[in-house]
Amino acid sequence: MLIGIAGGTGSGKTTVAHTILERLPRGEAALIEHDWYYRDYPDLSFEQKSRLNFDEPEALENDLLVAHLKELKAGKPIECPQYDFATHSRKAETRRVAPCRIVVVEGILTFALPALRALFDLRLFVDTDDDIRLMRRIKRDLVKRGRDIGSIQDQYYGTVRPMHRLHVAPSKDHAHLIIPEGGENRAALDVIVGCLLYGLR
Repeated sequence: MLIGIAGGTGSGKTTVAHTILERLPRGEAALIEHDWYYRDYPDLSFEQKSRLNFDEPEALENDLLVAHLKELKAGKPIECPQYDFATHSRKAETRRVAPCRIVVVEGILTFALPALRALFDLRLFVDTDDDIRLMRRIKRDLVKRGRDIGSIQDQYYGTVRPMHRLHVAPSKDHAHLIIPEGGENRAALDVIVGCLLYGLR
């Protein structure tokens, strides 16, 4: 079973994904992050990479992700690329994901592409207020991605906000279920996890 989790930046997608995995039996579920599939531009300088639009579907190697999900469905293991957000480049190492009964894929643009969203058996959209999402993004980019306030502001106003309105927000229409407030919505997560556990029997 393939589960897609989408939502705006800082909405709580990752928290929802990790909560689902933590509450399922060990070895029955795996996680793939759409962010791992950002394209690599080895010929560009850091300054040039910093000016790229990372919030549009074309910024990700979606054909590779689609191929990988089909391989998992066919019972084959895959080697997922890994991405370094501090340097805007793909790492040399990969992450092996073995086929299992449930695979969760999370990312802001998970439902924006027809070929990708068509693979998901269940599509969850995490819907969180804009001000909460922005504060979470600032904290994440400062602490985990080594950014400064100036670069965060430029990226947010230059690409993040307009691309959210163009690609992410409309993709909510393709969700089977909408989860308000993400990982803090324990009631919704209890229902989702309960249904998944029942299906694993």
